[in-house]
Amino acid sequence: MAEGDLVLMGPPGSGKGTQSRRMVDELGFVQLATGDLFRAHLSQGTELGKLAQTYMSKGQYVPDDITVKMVRERLADIPRKTRIAFDGFPRTVAQAQALDRLLKECGRSLAAVLLLDVPRDELLKRLGTRATCSRCQTVYSLAVRPPKVPGVCDHCGGPVSATARSDESPEVVKKRLEVYETETRPVIEYYEKRGVLQRVSGVGTMDEIGARLTMLLDRRKAARAAK
Repeated sequence: MAEGDLVLMGPPGSGKGTQSRRMVDELGFVQLATGDLFRAHLSQGTELGKLAQTYMSKGQYVPDDITVKMVRERLADIPRKTRIAFDGFPRTVAQAQALDRLLKECGRSLAAVLLLDVPRDELLKRLGTRATCSRCQTVYSLAVRPPKVPGVCDHCGGPVSATARSDESPEVVKKRLEVYETETRPVIEYYEKRGVLQRVSGVGTMDEIGARLTMLLDRRKAARAAK
């Protein structure tokens, strides 16, 4: 597989987090998920976390300057040789440009941007039946990808229960999808113009989607080796 970091893109409920965690478990990546960063800052009572929550609770994107500050702090803790799977970042063109600068500052590079395509009705179904492990925060879709043992996390064995987050009520879910369409579509175009974006069907089981991603990355590696 080609060296460099990866960005996983897709609307809420597309499975970005699931697939980035798979890369952690199977390929040795570090997952950098902005949603996790926001919630960690909130649980720690930081000013950045409190600011982020005021936007998340309304289904709005957290402003770029707050997000970039959190990402910069996290990047400083990751060894340069360890590859990163970015999950939920960048979400705007300004964030994509900031990521370019951050990677350059850290002596890193971007290998590819992987976009998970999922129909809207499928997204609504997934987001309406989410459950979360209280120990490791792994998110499941009870309708599409439930835990192998009901109520027990596949990864850590912790308790899994229906999600009750203020950013996942039906009204907020619809708002999040609308925001994605208006604010993140330009990011897709940004990466398409650079020739680093690859579309992958996000419909199917976790293993099926993961196999598609692996196949795509292997093809990119072979293409780079042939040059």
